[in-house]
Amino acid sequence: MGRILLALTLVLSTVFALPAPAASAKADPALYIVQLAGDPTGRRESLRAGIRSNRAAVLRAAGVTKTVADYETVFNGFAAALTPAQKARVERTPGVVRLWKNEKRTVQTFSTPAFLGLSGAGGGWEKRFGDPTHAGEGMIIGVVDTGFWPESPSLAPLPEPRPDRATIEKKWYADGVDRCDEGTGPPQQRITCNNKVIGARYYDSSGFGDWPGEFRSPRDYDGHGTHTATTAAGLHDVPATVNHELVGNVSGMAPAARIAVYKALWRQADGEGSGGTVDLLDAVDDAVADGVDVLNYSVSGSASLVVDPIELAFLNAAAAGVFVATSAGNSGPGASTVAHNAPWVTTVAASSHDRGAVKSVTLGNGKTYTGVGQGPALPSAPLVDSVAAGLPAAEATKVELCHPGTLDPAKVKGRIVLCRRGVNPRTDKSIAVRDAGGIGMVLYNADENSLNADYHVVPTVHVDHVAGAAIKAYVSEPSPTASLSAVSKVVPRAPAMAAFSSAGPAVAGGGDLIKPDITAPGVDIVAGVSPAGHHGNLYDGESGTSMSSPHIAGIAALLRAKHPGWSPSAVQSALMTTAGVVDNTNGRIQRGDVDATPLDYGAGHVRPDRAFDPGLVYESGVRDWVRYACGLGQLQLVSDWCPVVGTIDPSDLNYPSIAIGSLPGTATVTRTVTNVGEQPSVYTATVSPPPGTTLTVTPSTISVGAGKSATFTVTVTRTSAPFREWTFGSMTWTDLRGHAVRSPVGVRPVALTGPGEIAGTGPAGRGTIDLRSGYSGTVTARAYGLAPSMVHTRKLVGSTAAFLPSAPGVAPSIFTFEVRVPPGTKLARVSTFAADHALGTDLDLYVYDGTTLIGRGDGTTADEEIPLSTAGVFEVYVVQFGLPAGVAEQKVRAHLFLVGAGAPANLSVTPASAPAAPDETVSFDVSWSALSTARRYLGLVEFTDGEVARAWTTVAIGP
Repeated sequence: MGRILLALTLVLSTVFALPAPAASAKADPALYIVQLAGDPTGRRESLRAGIRSNRAAVLRAAGVTKTVADYETVFNGFAAALTPAQKARVERTPGVVRLWKNEKRTVQTFSTPAFLGLSGAGGGWEKRFGDPTHAGEGMIIGVVDTGFWPESPSLAPLPEPRPDRATIEKKWYADGVDRCDEGTGPPQQRITCNNKVIGARYYDSSGFGDWPGEFRSPRDYDGHGTHTATTAAGLHDVPATVNHELVGNVSGMAPAARIAVYKALWRQADGEGSGGTVDLLDAVDDAVADGVDVLNYSVSGSASLVVDPIELAFLNAAAAGVFVATSAGNSGPGASTVAHNAPWVTTVAASSHDRGAVKSVTLGNGKTYTGVGQGPALPSAPLVDSVAAGLPAAEATKVELCHPGTLDPAKVKGRIVLCRRGVNPRTDKSIAVRDAGGIGMVLYNADENSLNADYHVVPTVHVDHVAGAAIKAYVSEPSPTASLSAVSKVVPRAPAMAAFSSAGPAVAGGGDLIKPDITAPGVDIVAGVSPAGHHGNLYDGESGTSMSSPHIAGIAALLRAKHPGWSPSAVQSALMTTAGVVDNTNGRIQRGDVDATPLDYGAGHVRPDRAFDPGLVYESGVRDWVRYACGLGQLQLVSDWCPVVGTIDPSDLNYPSIAIGSLPGTATVTRTVTNVGEQPSVYTATVSPPPGTTLTVTPSTISVGAGKSATFTVTVTRTSAPFREWTFGSMTWTDLRGHAVRSPVGVRPVALTGPGEIAGTGPAGRGTIDLRSGYSGTVTARAYGLAPSMVHTRKLVGSTAAFLPSAPGVAPSIFTFEVRVPPGTKLARVSTFAADHALGTDLDLYVYDGTTLIGRGDGTTADEEIPLSTAGVFEVYVVQFGLPAGVAEQKVRAHLFLVGAGAPANLSVTPASAPAAPDETVSFDVSWSALSTARRYLGLVEFTDGEVARAWTTVAIGP
């Protein structure tokens, strides 16, 4: 609730600049997505001729003769390689809304059907479909990923005849297009489709498919795409063998659903599966045009924007009736790491399931440490730390991580090796141990992270960071030894949140929308893979939100098969309002050793069978989503819809969860529920107020006819909850027919809320800061600054797209400088401004603390800024990404602002204090004077309750 401050410099925190030729004075072309005015066609074939004609007219006017991709179904535009001069011309062409850089995106079950209540007598498959082999009939699941392995037993043909053949053909073959592209490589690398995988395409305009081992076809090398596809819709009850041992039978969530494969991610030399937004957008556009019902997207995404090209494509996909499941990200457990934060997608966190693989390591000193693992027991043997077992010429960091080919057989043979987790795949580490003659491995986390019972080639125990530190200390003693236990197949406490699973509150929504939405199994999931990338295995265990997302995609297909009239938001609501928040011990779902919250798991852990009959659903559509994005202040970046459709407070979106990111006193939100049951029913509200608040639902009883709707309000008032800390509760509608429609409620009380920044110009001037109070007392204001910027200037020659954030360096088009932020600094910021440079310049900023990237500003203009929140020494890189036509070089200016704690000489705020009361507005006047018209200044106004700082507003003054 309240004002949402959009930090435009926090752009796409999970993507990276693409590799390109080295910088030079000559302007090299770079790939851009060009967004055009007007809506995409969706599935309205009658509109395609018009949108193609308009696109052709823009291309002619812009002088673009070749595109690498044309978008029209869920995104209106095209992709092309443009020089800076061409980019400038395109930007000036009527009909062009915005240009987006092509960016790198990366990838992110044998007991899960039983754990989720789908399999077995009385399970969801039997109850809803009669037999698992019919579960999901009539549905097509699109999988945008690394491709598929056609020979996977989980993707074999379905038995014929199929009762849903006419339904599938109506959707899939309506226009007669062949959607199965066998590829261009050697015959053994090509693919064929069948009645299970009914279509497959591949995309590589971004050039990520150049790794020598990859297949120039939809065939999957990496294995990630096969894993997600078979998790969502692999055949029922298929025996799975890993490392020549049968580990059990596997099933996808929707065994009878069809699969459409869109390979837009490619195996890289570093083992990642990566692709460009140009191709991912093309894949999503094709998938919706092809007729998929559900889309799974286990790929990284923006944490800060809901209007980048991919998220806009998802909006139009949902508008066309496609349910979109996305992975929340693997950047947890830190706060505000969740990606894919738009309400029109279902964002999935990762949690564990109840398949136990407990294994322990006992050291020669008698101490035992418990972890997880697979493989047989191993009697006592010498233990060696990998850092002391490397080949003389091997790189030390790779030795510590047990990269293949780095360990010395003379130091490893016959020993158990201690290896550090990270960088290279975990199973590659055990291969390195085996190849050097080792007989076992202890894998340790260097910091908090998940434990994974992978299928290693030597007996392995994976331990946490605490045990790892103890074992590492022991291994330095004389003659260390260790033994590994057998696997104990205990049933662990589950579900529990995976440490890697990204958490809210979402940056993009200011906390007014809880993301992730839901959690599903994402730890040690056994499913199909590519033997090319998995040491000859057709099945393997994988962990990540990439694995949890296809669980939800498959379950969504089940719901849509049973309820073909449900909208994507109805499916989302049914999943969320029936999710659970307790584990198999009847306790709260845990994260680490503490109770998890909706910022970890959203509405809770998916319970599929309950979702078929949720009772009530919270529905929203395009108009609601557009008004929400306008309320965030984001849709204005790419559209002129906002003045027409208006805005809503983001907390008022008709969503299954309720969130208020800034609660100064009291707030009221409105919701509408629709009865999707076949009978009318009377529902009564029960509330569990977030601690330190009161929660009131009005009316508290509603009578809702079949297919009818009812509207109510929820009012939250702070009583004693701490300021600036999240507190959680719930609101549930129940009836006498057994329905319980639960919504999580999360609020963050604040003492004061107001604008994050005000801006002004000129040597003297004034402005107003309006605050809303959440307490009774006095508000005291104090000004700091204004501090003039310290300008770092360098002549840069040419432009480049070759800057690699993972390996920064200088070039003629890149310069760097050091920043020292003294202790006690109130505000620090690095900025560049378009007004300082030639019109059409595109600058990027990157800030490092040592070798760690801590901030990036890489939009499509020269207006960039990065705040520095701590004292220290930092390295700033300024990259001239693009130049306008006719400009080969220019002086580039980067500004450093350091606002100290001293008394200001040129900024004042009045009154010095003012009375405050909950939900009332308190106003302060800010004035500045004696400034140079040629300089830029930054200041800060801090507001306290007399003791504690409660709110801050920056003051930016420029020429």
